[in-house]
Amino acid sequence: MVNSMEVDEQLVVERTVCSYENRSAKYAFNNKRSFDVQYSQIYAERLKSMKDSVARAARRKWGADVPVTRLSEIKVGRQCIVIGTLFRKMELQPSILKEVSAEEGVLPLPPSARYATDEDEFVLEDEQQRIVMTGNIDRQALVTGMVLAIMGEEVAGGVFETVDHCFAGLPPQPTLQLDQTMIDGEDRFVVLISDLGLGSKTLDDHLSLHMLVDLVTGRLGSSHEQELFSKVARFIICGNSLSEDTLCTSSDRVAKYKLRNVQAKSVEAMDQLDELVCQIGTSVPVDIMPGELDPTSCFLPQQPIHRCMFPKSNRLATVHSVTNPYECTIGGLTMLGSAGQNINNIFQYSGLDDRDRIMEATLEGGHIAPTTPDTLSCYPYTKQDPFILDSTPHVYFVGNQPEFSARMHNSTTDNGQTETQVCIVSVPSFRRTHTAVLMNLRDLNCQPLCVSASFDDEGLNDMSR
Repeated sequence: MVNSMEVDEQLVVERTVCSYENRSAKYAFNNKRSFDVQYSQIYAERLKSMKDSVARAARRKWGADVPVTRLSEIKVGRQCIVIGTLFRKMELQPSILKEVSAEEGVLPLPPSARYATDEDEFVLEDEQQRIVMTGNIDRQALVTGMVLAIMGEEVAGGVFETVDHCFAGLPPQPTLQLDQTMIDGEDRFVVLISDLGLGSKTLDDHLSLHMLVDLVTGRLGSSHEQELFSKVARFIICGNSLSEDTLCTSSDRVAKYKLRNVQAKSVEAMDQLDELVCQIGTSVPVDIMPGELDPTSCFLPQQPIHRCMFPKSNRLATVHSVTNPYECTIGGLTMLGSAGQNINNIFQYSGLDDRDRIMEATLEGGHIAPTTPDTLSCYPYTKQDPFILDSTPHVYFVGNQPEFSARMHNSTTDNGQTETQVCIVSVPSFRRTHTAVLMNLRDLNCQPLCVSASFDDEGLNDMSR
């Protein structure tokens, strides 16, 4: 328990710093965007870019005896390996054609939180044709857009009996080069937080958030806590700073003259965010990632929230509005994260219930957002797919998740030796759980940072951590 009266006003603690580099250039748009191209080109580029790495992984797993062939070259009854892009045909998947049919008097399917079933059909497509997959298929984990290799044989025209499948696996990981201070044994922390809930109607959300900010900036807590939080070298907001209460969904149905002199709910919420970020930025560097509820394009990769939205905090050199996904190097560790749309979408269109398992699947698949552009909106790239993993990060974090979790994902070689380690972190919704994440960069130890403030019969409760 932390009592807000335990502040030592005479204590002077120096804020620690860490080396930093923004590595998100491939997610940023530098040229004019064009939406007059087909989305098929991003699938073609994805398969072209990942085919060699998938073929190497297949050779490591199954050896060189089984030939790798195109779909057009396979023969019935002959075992082979085929590489292509997966398509999962789901009858429950929402469709604009079904919505049009509903207008003609046909009853539409009711909305669902999950669309994958055991009866879904799996199809593999390469550069020339496609084939239906049967046999040994991981119906829980496979989703549309994954590039993989399958081993088996064609048993009939257009039907492939699958024995096993293989993904690209994790690409090489950069050598870990921690800052000298951490090598000497000093702790350095990063705070990860998502779904701040600004603009919501609940007072407790704002109180808890401001208490957390006061803790990190040294305005709250005992001398021990101030010493601890002085080692926070960065504060990362992982999307959805604004609450869904700020969405004006009814404005499209209201006559425009009735909306004159009416201020959007998001304006006040952005003012609150600007003020909050300004408070944090005066003490510690802060990165602001956009989410699906924030005022920027919904297409992935989401671009930084425009600097005009931050008239106060934009003047601080410590405040950075960044992309989603976001990649950076802090203290020598490479960190890759998203605001959660990629993981939440796979959860909805697969049979996986474990969010950590979904994150591991995106790493092993070599692609952090395979369901783009089928069920998750993205920009129609023609010459690259920025969501392909070029290197393996040391930390992979995802915001706006139901609960906190953190664990090490180990990639092993064929002889069982650990080859690559990635710290996987699920950052919970702060609005729902009042929990952020405190991560130690020195040893990748992650702890939930729980803050609770509420009014009861005895007044304001203390904050628990």
